[in-house]
Amino acid sequence: MPHDLIVKNGTVVDGSGMPRYRADVAVRHGRIAAIGRIREAAREVIDADGQVVTPGFVDGHTHMDAQVFWDPYGTCSCWHGVTTVVMGNCGFTLAPCGKPERSLVVRNLERAEDIAAEAMDAGIDWTWRTFPEFLDRVQGLPKGINYAGYIGHSALRTYVMGERAFEKEAGEDDLRAMERELRDAIRAGAIGFTTSRSPSHETPDRRPVASRLASWDEVRRLVGVMGEMNAGIFELAGERAGGDTERLREYHVRLRDLAVESGRPITWGLFSRREEPDLWRTYLALLEETAARGGRMFAQVHSRALTIVLSFKTSLPFDRLPVWRELRALPLDQQKRQLRDPEQRRRLVAAARERDERRPVGAEPRAAAYDWTFVMDTAEGPHRSVAEVARERGVDPVEAMIDLALEKDLERFFLQPIANENQDHALELIKHPRTVVTFSDSGAHVSQIMDASLQTHLLSHWVRARQALTLEEAVRMLSFEPATHWGFSDRGLIREGMAADLLVLDPDTVAPEMPEVVRDLPAGARRLTQRARGIAATVVNGEVVLRDGKPTGALPGQLLRGPYARRS
Repeated sequence: MPHDLIVKNGTVVDGSGMPRYRADVAVRHGRIAAIGRIREAAREVIDADGQVVTPGFVDGHTHMDAQVFWDPYGTCSCWHGVTTVVMGNCGFTLAPCGKPERSLVVRNLERAEDIAAEAMDAGIDWTWRTFPEFLDRVQGLPKGINYAGYIGHSALRTYVMGERAFEKEAGEDDLRAMERELRDAIRAGAIGFTTSRSPSHETPDRRPVASRLASWDEVRRLVGVMGEMNAGIFELAGERAGGDTERLREYHVRLRDLAVESGRPITWGLFSRREEPDLWRTYLALLEETAARGGRMFAQVHSRALTIVLSFKTSLPFDRLPVWRELRALPLDQQKRQLRDPEQRRRLVAAARERDERRPVGAEPRAAAYDWTFVMDTAEGPHRSVAEVARERGVDPVEAMIDLALEKDLERFFLQPIANENQDHALELIKHPRTVVTFSDSGAHVSQIMDASLQTHLLSHWVRARQALTLEEAVRMLSFEPATHWGFSDRGLIREGMAADLLVLDPDTVAPEMPEVVRDLPAGARRLTQRARGIAATVVNGEVVLRDGKPTGALPGQLLRGPYARRS
């Protein structure tokens, strides 16, 4: 019997961390059928001579819940080697929720995750109420990559409590109703349950998102449901202690005890921050302490600085200041004319010294700090600071930003890192045995950050440029490790019988490209996109989905249901 696909003459880096080897890989019926010297025929052959064959990458932290309805390929993640994404993080999901009440769910998502309400309204055909119905809807959608989904606390609360979810703690009847819905979701294939307790998550009217009104007892009750069912992961956007060591310790003890009591894995994002340079080490200690007591807990970490991408086409730190607000309301051509006017420039430079009293949340731009705002001339860097450029030119930093932007017809990007500023810390986090390299936030913060390229950055920066990791180590971090943590037991390795999610890439050239601003969302909403180079082919469930980053038209992606549904 001929194979469906053979990837010939490549060097296999199989995801296990073992040394690479030369072999062909044959695929039949969406599975890896053979590895070695393959002499049989195939309907399709990819010549991988001089290239590396790896498992497809798994991203455990995305917000593709809305995007999956209008973008079957999962851009930008698919361009960077991701073949499986987990959506529904931080308590934000589209279900449970009926169409008449969808404004409640949109309120949770709109500001906290920078997803335009107009795009969601235009792009989503709302045909469900319950989470099982939502999963069935996703299963029926055309998909180029694989999707798995959590049930989110904010949607669960608003489904049960309505407007009260934004105002008060749940009563006993509310809790029992939420427990029932969560059980149904896990039975149907939810990968777990997520929540947010982070002050970064607010609604457009500056109220906390619904999950932030929940007591810790409510969280314990819901995670306890998964404990009773022995299924599901608990992911959360965590609390902030604000420098209060006693409060931080109390929070860590609650997390530790919840992991031990429930028996369920708990995961959250972890970054180094320059304003609290050693705080991340206390979280690593929490991972070890939890493991020592018999709990399961792992942190999600990033391959580079978590960075807001600024530009005149998206947002700037000055946008809410009165003089700037008038300018930024104009079409870009009119903005360019005003930016070249000497008198207007003086007004703008002076106005930029004012302070915006509104507290930024999430990935919204921070007040300008020019030593920590960088000029993005290349995707890789190093990048010069705006302060450095201003000193070279002998001008005010704001004037330097204006000139730099005009020199590129307002196409210039500036970078404002808000976490992982210290790359030595980032590397230490990447290498820790209880962390997983993920957290692209793909599908959210669509005009604010561009972290879908974290996988190709790991390969280009930490493997090739810095030589801090071997290719085998990096591929394992991006494939087998996240697949294992999220329970995708048939993915993340090149082994006979495993799902045929494969990449053919050039380790000498693979890298992110420069970002772009496009208006390709429903209703013409804008977003940042970023492509990659060096990936010749992306194979999902045995079919070639992308060649050199261009879609083939194949849509073999699947909904990957959680462990309870798989064993039922």
